[in-house]
Amino acid sequence: MRTEMFIAGKWTGGSGATTATVDPATGEVIADIPEATPADVDAAVEAAATAFASPEWVDMPPARRAKLLLDVADQLERRADEFARLETLDQGQPLGVAARISVPNAVEHLRYFAGWVTKITGTTVPLSVPDVDYRSRREPIGVCALITPWNFPLMIAMWKLAPALATGNTVVIKPAEQTPLTTLLLAEVLEQAGMPAGVVNVVTGGPEVGKALVAHPRVAKISFTGSTSVGREIAADAGRALKRVSLELGGKAPSIITADADIDVVLAGNLIAGLGNSGQACAAATRFYVDRSRADEFAEKAAAAASAMRLGPGLDPSTRLGPLASLEHLRKVDAYVRIGEAEGAELLTGGRRAEGELANGYFYEPTVFAGVTQDMRIAREEIFGPVLSVLPYDDPDELAQLANDTEYGLSAYIWCNDIRAANRLARRIKAGTVLINLPPGLDAAAPWGGMKASGLGREMGWEAIEAYTEVKSIWTGLS
Repeated sequence: MRTEMFIAGKWTGGSGATTATVDPATGEVIADIPEATPADVDAAVEAAATAFASPEWVDMPPARRAKLLLDVADQLERRADEFARLETLDQGQPLGVAARISVPNAVEHLRYFAGWVTKITGTTVPLSVPDVDYRSRREPIGVCALITPWNFPLMIAMWKLAPALATGNTVVIKPAEQTPLTTLLLAEVLEQAGMPAGVVNVVTGGPEVGKALVAHPRVAKISFTGSTSVGREIAADAGRALKRVSLELGGKAPSIITADADIDVVLAGNLIAGLGNSGQACAAATRFYVDRSRADEFAEKAAAAASAMRLGPGLDPSTRLGPLASLEHLRKVDAYVRIGEAEGAELLTGGRRAEGELANGYFYEPTVFAGVTQDMRIAREEIFGPVLSVLPYDDPDELAQLANDTEYGLSAYIWCNDIRAANRLARRIKAGTVLINLPPGLDAAAPWGGMKASGLGREMGWEAIEAYTEVKSIWTGLS
C-alpha cells in the first residue's frame, strides 16, 4: 500500500507533517499520509508543466495515447479486487458498492475516453473573407489541478483524470485527506503502465494543499468536486486569475412520488436514491414529495424498510449501509437531525449514532422524518447523510415550484405511471439530471453536472472533452 506522494515520476514522503487516514468502520488509523508543503505543490505543478511541454507527451501519437489509457484500464481491472477492498477500508462504502460500481465505473471511463483520443477534431468553415482557408483545432489547456472528494474517491478522480489525459493535458491530483489511498494506488498503476514522468502527479493533504494548487500561477484549469461553499471560493479565485474551472458541488435532490405511483414498487428505488453510500452522495434523494393521500403510507413503509437495512463494516458481505466517512461528518449529520426535531418534524426511525459492537465506528442509523415542511432547514440544506424527509403535497401543479425551491440543481427523481406527465414535469425541473422511474445511474457517455449552486460545467460525454480543451482558429492566406 503506497503512502508517499507521486511527483515527477518518483515517490516521495515530502518534507512536511503527516495526517492519519482512518478506517471509518473502526476509528483505527490505517496509515499516516504526507501533508504536502508549498514546496511539494510547486514541485508537482512544475513537473506537470515540464511534462506538458515534453516531446514524449506532446508528440505522442493519438493512437499511442489511446493505447496507454486502455493499458491503464486493463491493469486497473486486473487489480479490481485490491482497489475495491482498499476503497472500502479507507472510505467505508460496502464492498459490493466498491466492487460493482466504483471500480468498474473507473475502468469504463478510461476505456470510453480512450475512444475519444483519435476522434477529437476541429472544423473547417467557409469564411466571407476572400482567399482565406480557415480551420480550427481543439488543443489541451495545460496543467490541470484535479481536487477530489471523499465520498467516491477513485470513481470521481477518474471522471476528471480520463478526459484530462485523453485531451493531452497534464495533471496534479489532490485527493481528499480522509480518503487518499486508492488515488495513490492508481498512481502506481499509471507508473507501471508507462505513463511518462510528470504527466500525472499526486499530492496529499488538507484544504491548504488545495488552496495552494488553486492559487498556483502555472495551473491553467481547476476541476473540483465538493461542497458549494468551497466551490464558491475556488470560482472566485479562478475568476480573478482567469483560469478555466469545472465545479460539481452540493445537491438537495427532490424525489417526486405521484398519486398513481405504486408505493411498494417505487420504495426500493427511492431507498437506493436516498441511502446509497449512507446518503453520502451529491445526487442523493433527500426531499420526498409525496401526494398527501399517500404520504403517510410512504413515510411508514420507508421508515420500516430503512430500519431493517443492516449497518456494518463495508467488508462484511451482509452490510447494506456502511459508516459515515469521519467522526466530524457524523457529528454534522447528527446536528441536522437534532435541528429537524427542534423544527417540529416527526422522527419515525433512526436519529442516532449506532451503539454496541459498532460504537467505535462512525455509523449512523438510517433516519426518516415525516411531516416536513418546505421552510425547515432539513428540507433546504445539504445534510449528506442517511436522513430522508417526507413532504406531503396537495396540488400536482405545484411540484415543479416545490422541487425548484432550493439553491441546488444537481439531480431530481420522478416516480409516475403517466409517462407524458412525468416528462412534462421533467422539463420544468431545474436540475442537471432528471431520472424518471429510475434510481441513480451513471454512464461515461452521459454528461453529469449541476445547475444553480450545484456547479459549473459538465463531466462525462463529449462535454468533458470540451471542458479540457481550448479552440484555436488558424487562418491561412491563399493569395
